[in-house]
Amino acid sequence: MKSLKHIFIPVIALLLLNFSTGAQTKTSAKLSKQQTWQLLDYEQDTVYGTSVNRAYEELLKGKKSHPVIVAVIDGGVDITHEDLQGHIWTNKKEIPGNSIDDDGNGYIDDMHGWNFLGGKDGRNMITGGTDVDREYVRLFPEYSTIKDSSMVANQKEYKYFLFIQNKHVEDSISRISTIQYVENTLQKFETADSLIKKRDSKQVIYLSDATSFTPTDSAEADIKKFALDMFVVMPSGKSLRDYINDGESFLNRFKGMQSLAGNEGKLRKEIIGDDPYNINDRDYGNNIVGDTIIDHGTQCSGIIAAIRNNGVGMDGVADNVQIMSVRAAKKGGDEWDKDIALAIRYAVDNGAKIISMSFGKKPLSPQKKWVDEAIEYAEKNNVLLIHGSGNDHDNIDSVKYYPNDDLLDSLRSVNNFINVGAIKMDDSLTLSTSFSNYGQKNVDVFAPGEDIYSTIAANKYNFDSGTSMATPVVAGVAALILEYYPKLKAEQLKDIIMKSVTSLKGKMVYKPGTEEKVDFSTLCVSGGVVNAYKALQLAAEITSHKKANM
Repeated sequence: MKSLKHIFIPVIALLLLNFSTGAQTKTSAKLSKQQTWQLLDYEQDTVYGTSVNRAYEELLKGKKSHPVIVAVIDGGVDITHEDLQGHIWTNKKEIPGNSIDDDGNGYIDDMHGWNFLGGKDGRNMITGGTDVDREYVRLFPEYSTIKDSSMVANQKEYKYFLFIQNKHVEDSISRISTIQYVENTLQKFETADSLIKKRDSKQVIYLSDATSFTPTDSAEADIKKFALDMFVVMPSGKSLRDYINDGESFLNRFKGMQSLAGNEGKLRKEIIGDDPYNINDRDYGNNIVGDTIIDHGTQCSGIIAAIRNNGVGMDGVADNVQIMSVRAAKKGGDEWDKDIALAIRYAVDNGAKIISMSFGKKPLSPQKKWVDEAIEYAEKNNVLLIHGSGNDHDNIDSVKYYPNDDLLDSLRSVNNFINVGAIKMDDSLTLSTSFSNYGQKNVDVFAPGEDIYSTIAANKYNFDSGTSMATPVVAGVAALILEYYPKLKAEQLKDIIMKSVTSLKGKMVYKPGTEEKVDFSTLCVSGGVVNAYKALQLAAEITSHKKANM
């Protein structure tokens, strides 16, 4: 999920990461290089993919795989998608539809996962606010009327409130300014679309139409220039009307965040009914793991597990995976720490060995301790967590991004957490995407994450970009390794993935969000891109060595 840091950047850049490039229905045609690049091999295909296809062709033929459960903590998954059939986890201990918790895990009729954002009546939280707004509302009654700060008993919390109050005001002003900016930009879109349609008798305006349009005065020349500028920076193949629709969706989501600034707690109480500040209040949620806001989670699931070589849609990374859908992330805003903590615990308790987490937030994680404890719980139970590093082109060695593997009030970091950055299909200075967060200490590896083709709801497919896409690529690779080497521990899996990367030490790229040239190895711990082929070779070597020493 996006932060508010870059609130004044052009709306085009915001739209680029928030919307996809035009949904496509299923196809039996051969997949193109663009549609499969995350699976390709640099030596064979000259793109920094993850060498997954090469691994299947050269290392895995004739070998037996074991099923692996991968939990996707996200906004929900279309479990009916044609390219995920046979790859959706089913809780065999639960009897569907009997309104009884048959397996005694605390969740009624959780056949394919659980929804921590749902109410018992079937309603769901769709959008969300920010932790800054929530904390402001929580602390406002106690501290807003303080006249003499020296009289405050809890000075630490009072200083925290002052910080939150300033940030709340700053964010509110930023949201209002952004809404006004987007509205003005959309009006320019509308003007360009209407003018070119009327002049050239067109129903839909594409790049070619804007290019061939002949202005009659300076005002029309400005309109043409604006339209052409939009086409240059936006995804290819879309019409001006598509851009307008995308912009309106973005605007509505942003307005929703602004309207929720002081009311999200009340809405949560009305729909979900729990106390979000009590980790022991766990009797909430429902079993609806897919509703109308499921494209993001479905994309992540397809990247991991879409049926391979079936002549339909696209190919996933791992071929013997069961996707467990755990809903804890909304469309926009910050996740509640309680939901994330319980979602991790649910996945661990119900058999997931890999957890894919394409979400994150800053600058706060008010109940980080709960999330830390859940991550430690996963560590103790040998479960590997794969997390997106974020899309703000921040150095997260200096800017805190949550969740993370640094335990609160501790010098220890867990060993079952991989933070992922995103690259694009390129071999030049722009290999490092302009949006990806980075950090030589806090980002572990990079993986393909721009223009990734995958499943979306209703048996459709789409391209999308973000560390959200790079994360399931790595989760899929981890699952693939575990399929063939099931005795590996989570710590070993992480170590294998880190040590087997395609090293890019010495390769110069732009530091994300800038035109400063840096050595790629300075952007992450491993200094490279995940490589399934090399990872499987290393896993085989480690396993053989272990057997030889038994």
